[in-house]
Amino acid sequence: MKQTTLSKYVKLMRKQYRLTQIDLSEKSGVGLRFVRELEQGKPTLRLDKVNRVLNLFDSEVGAVPIVRDFENHD
Repeated sequence: MKQTTLSKYVKLMRKQYRLTQIDLSEKSGVGLRFVRELEQGKPTLRLDKVNRVLNLFDSEVGAVPIVRDFENHD
């Protein structure tokens, strides 16, 4: 699996808060396997569970506009 911005963010925040993956799993109420898959960049994850993890870091997943280069599209 390819690391994504989200996976890198979660891993960075977990380390800043000095949490193990087990700690993060327990505190957020998601399974350890989910935490591992999230940090590894699994492309399909349940959004509600992602937000449970992110809530520990005062964050949440939200819509972000995509900037497209329309000059290269015919």
